[in-house]
Amino acid sequence: MARPLRIQYPGAFYHVTARGNEQKDIFKSRRDREKFLSYLSSASSRYGAVVHCYCLMSNHYHLLLETPEGNLSQIMRHINGAYTTYFNIKRKRSGHLLQGRYKAILVEADEYALDLSRYIHLNPVKVGLVECPEQYDWSSYKAYIHSQTTTDWFRCDLILGMSGRSRSKARKNYRTFVENSLERIIENPLKNVVASSLLGSPDFVREITDCFLGDQTDSRNFPDLKHLQARPDIEQVVSVVERHLSNHPTRIRQVGMYCCRQFTRSGLKQIGQHFGISDAGVSVAAKRVAECMKADAQLREVIRKIESEVELLNVEI
Repeated sequence: MARPLRIQYPGAFYHVTARGNEQKDIFKSRRDREKFLSYLSSASSRYGAVVHCYCLMSNHYHLLLETPEGNLSQIMRHINGAYTTYFNIKRKRSGHLLQGRYKAILVEADEYALDLSRYIHLNPVKVGLVECPEQYDWSSYKAYIHSQTTTDWFRCDLILGMSGRSRSKARKNYRTFVENSLERIIENPLKNVVASSLLGSPDFVREITDCFLGDQTDSRNFPDLKHLQARPDIEQVVSVVERHLSNHPTRIRQVGMYCCRQFTRSGLKQIGQHFGISDAGVSVAAKRVAECMKADAQLREVIRKIESEVELLNVEI
């Protein structure tokens, strides 16, 4: 059975999710949610876990979790194991509560913690439970925008520190950052995850790969490893695009952004910096090319050839 990559080191950050078995509810009452939060607290006192964001939905949960002691597996065994025992005893049931293994994505906090916190706090809005994240009682959002005292297990200093120098200004800016997105489409930051396991800049992915995955070569047990092979950078992909579209200079820019999104590890921010536009502009351009490809067979063929040449670059690197 294929296993997820578990990269652990002191100070690592993770976006952690777990879902109910067969998509069934894992939280059925206020007491259930309070009990789960108590296990987050005990995970902090016993194993040093720090929760930067949380959201408890009905059949799953989200955590942005820091592990100062590099012991994610120990922390999650405590949280999920203790809560499953509580849930089963309370409802006189047995067996699995959660669907398979929890999912943990290693995160470059400086690059993605802010965007992930917004994604986590907007979950109840996206599924229609509330109209505004402040209306939801079972996430950390209220602690971010109001002057609530944090605890040893939950801290909002890191992310608020990215939003402003003074605490009051940071809370106001963070609220604006989150709630302004209610009126526009924000790209899910998890779309930039590499090999189902890593979320960060190309340099971060390269560093983690070199430091922790150099000797994990068994692709049968760890199939995601094959996606961590070296990949061409933005300049190399743009060079390939320019060669194939030399007779169509007006298309080079947009197709270049599309291909960089598809064939490099670079995120929207890095691609935008290369082309001199915003990350949102890159997203719009890439979507426009994808739409054009549906009706333009010639464009599809050109991009297929570009992809084939890029794959050869993967081999040559």
